[in-house]
Amino acid sequence: MIFFALAFVLGAFCLQQMPVLPSLYWAFLLVPCALVYCAFAYLQLRHSSSSALIYALTYLRRFLLVAFSFLLGFFWAAAYATFRLGDALPHDWENKPVVIIGVVASVSEFTERGERFHFDVEQVLTKAAVIPQHISLSYYPPGSWGDTQTLSAERVSKFKAGERWRITVRLKRPHGTQNPHGFDFEAWALAENIRATGTIKAKADNTKLQDFVWRPQYVVEHVRELIQQRISRALVDKPYSGIIQALVMGDDSQIAVNDWQLFLRTGTSHLMSISGLHITMLSGLAFGMIGFIWRRIPLLAMRLPTRKAAAVGAVLVALVYALIAGFAVPAQRTLYMIIVFAVALWSGRQLIISQVLALALLLVVLLDPWAVISPGFWLSFGAVAILAYALGARVGVTPWLKASLQTQWAVTIGMLPLLLIMFHQASIISPLANAFAIPLISFIVTPLALLGSFLPLDFALYLSYQALNVCMQLLMWLDQLPAAVWQQQAPPLWTILPALLGIAWVLLPRGFPMRWVGWLGVLPMLLIAAPHPQSGDMKVTVLDVGQGLSVVVQTAAHTLLYDAGARYSTQTDAGGRIVLPYLQGEGVRHLDGFVVSHNDTDHSGGMATVLTQMPVNWLLSSLPQDSVLGGNVNRIKCFAGQRWNWDGVKFEVLHPQLGSYEDTAWTDNNRSCVLKITSASGSLLLTGDIEKSIELALIESQASQQEFIPLKSDVMIAPHHGSKTSSSAGFIAAVKPELTIFTAGYLNRFRHPRSEVLTRYEQAGSRILRSDYDGAVLLNFATDDKTAVITADSWRKQNKYYWHDFY
Repeated sequence: MIFFALAFVLGAFCLQQMPVLPSLYWAFLLVPCALVYCAFAYLQLRHSSSSALIYALTYLRRFLLVAFSFLLGFFWAAAYATFRLGDALPHDWENKPVVIIGVVASVSEFTERGERFHFDVEQVLTKAAVIPQHISLSYYPPGSWGDTQTLSAERVSKFKAGERWRITVRLKRPHGTQNPHGFDFEAWALAENIRATGTIKAKADNTKLQDFVWRPQYVVEHVRELIQQRISRALVDKPYSGIIQALVMGDDSQIAVNDWQLFLRTGTSHLMSISGLHITMLSGLAFGMIGFIWRRIPLLAMRLPTRKAAAVGAVLVALVYALIAGFAVPAQRTLYMIIVFAVALWSGRQLIISQVLALALLLVVLLDPWAVISPGFWLSFGAVAILAYALGARVGVTPWLKASLQTQWAVTIGMLPLLLIMFHQASIISPLANAFAIPLISFIVTPLALLGSFLPLDFALYLSYQALNVCMQLLMWLDQLPAAVWQQQAPPLWTILPALLGIAWVLLPRGFPMRWVGWLGVLPMLLIAAPHPQSGDMKVTVLDVGQGLSVVVQTAAHTLLYDAGARYSTQTDAGGRIVLPYLQGEGVRHLDGFVVSHNDTDHSGGMATVLTQMPVNWLLSSLPQDSVLGGNVNRIKCFAGQRWNWDGVKFEVLHPQLGSYEDTAWTDNNRSCVLKITSASGSLLLTGDIEKSIELALIESQASQQEFIPLKSDVMIAPHHGSKTSSSAGFIAAVKPELTIFTAGYLNRFRHPRSEVLTRYEQAGSRILRSDYDGAVLLNFATDDKTAVITADSWRKQNKYYWHDFY
């Protein structure tokens, strides 16, 4: 059973690595595999007297069973994916108004200016429109773009779970930013069965048709909504109320970004949403209470043994809590393990922990083949497997304090390879933080929060919050300790195998010789770094930040960041969501320079997050002097004539003129810092959001300068994302770029890049890449055998999976 389950999961995992889905006709391979297995089984029965033949046939049967299981998992996931991808929004119906009827299928998640929820489409009223059945919608009330404070304070949902509505929407296919070391929104949307995203037209004739649709999934969401409302009312204006909400109902959308950073740095993020420990604790409590009552009622005890009755009650409690928690992977894993234990108890069988874990693993992947690409899947099952391996099959009884320390040691060490592969960091203070956080959260905060959420006992919620506040203060104190977190570059994937083997050797029981040798297996993961450019060369990454700009330039020993993308809300921005994960994944521990071109939020929105969370030597910008920067940084005004040289690569500021800062008529766009970077193999021009008047001024000013700096560049980031106010024919002719990169959001409301602008570059013979279609653009300026070479790769094409759109 164990090998069957592992092979099935491996098959599903391999399918999720495919760039395109295989034809389901290949599933017929299962038939000959099954026939050969049956033939070997028949031969084994016929030749039972020959021990050598029996051994050979037994091993062949096992091999065939594993192969069959692998193929079954592979094609099960392929069939599931084919079916789900078939429910797609055609490109022709993107961004068009469509009238639909359907049901609100989830609790609303409050955003800065409105709310977001899942919606099940039942009927499409717009003629000829083809709309997926499951979509995600955002609603922004009229006037919400003017007063965010009022909206966020009210937090009143217009759309309640289970309501049937007729609404007018504009939809897009699931499309996210694509960057190295970044989050894959399109994979997440497919796993969540969200086949389109969009907005509700606030001024349309949107009508509620029915107050509630009685279906089991909507009843569960309605209960979750009532719990959310109760917590929000009882803990209004409390900064950690979102954590209480996450502990009770699994919705972590209201946890502040700074709080998430704290949990990651202290290694306690697994506790701040529904975890297996919480469900196990509640289920065990139910088992004990039911057993205590059952055995004291002779009539009940005679009808059904106490342990069997208590097992049923424990499963029901775990099931209810898992449903209220949104049925996340950790909740599923724990629920299935509890069910397997209960079935084993009822049947009188004895199961070892590895069998229980394998059955739970099989059930999770059978019901959700995309679970294998979720970090929570690996962390959840990995933690249980490590504990079973490190603490199982030991002789004697271990005192509780020693057992607790061994548990923390095993989990901290055992999870190190997974954490470094997935997050490129690991908390050094995690054992100490978990030593007090686990009992506080699991045995005080969570039970009191559940009691106060399901019963009208406000004092329980208050007590839960106070205990959580104590925990948070202790975590903040720990986070201030020096070297609280180990951060490094993303290790190569091949290093995970020797690291896991090394950790397995380190966690062997005391008495095994030379356990320290296991650490040698971990060393490649810690020490192997990505190659750096040679002197005179540079590596440039134009990040996909949606509608905005962020460019990372790396020379042999220096790193420059040009712009930091947009601010998405008061809690999130491209700096924290895209730029920092990329820099950390590349092993960049500090920025030698940071250029913020101008004061538009799509260029400077992520600046404060970058300055707060990463050391920066200096900031060069055209920002107003009263701008709030964040962090301590040497601030320099950007103006034409500034130059520096890093590792044989020249950096030259071409614009703005110093006198423009005294002229209030200049717009932020036209005061953008224009930076030319020249390496031994080619040059790059970063233009910000300059418009045609500045383009003309740059052309005219070149000849008048004492030292001529040509505009001619091999690669250019198109000015102002391809707006019709920029990219004049004269400017394109002066720069004459071989490659032009447009950074724009997918189907953005500005319609960047404009078609007439694209035509100008095409007519000039320039190759075009655009972040909305290509994702991040990876440029390598290198000299190979004294030959200058510039390579440009699209991350979306380089990192291709079957769920991605291609253009």
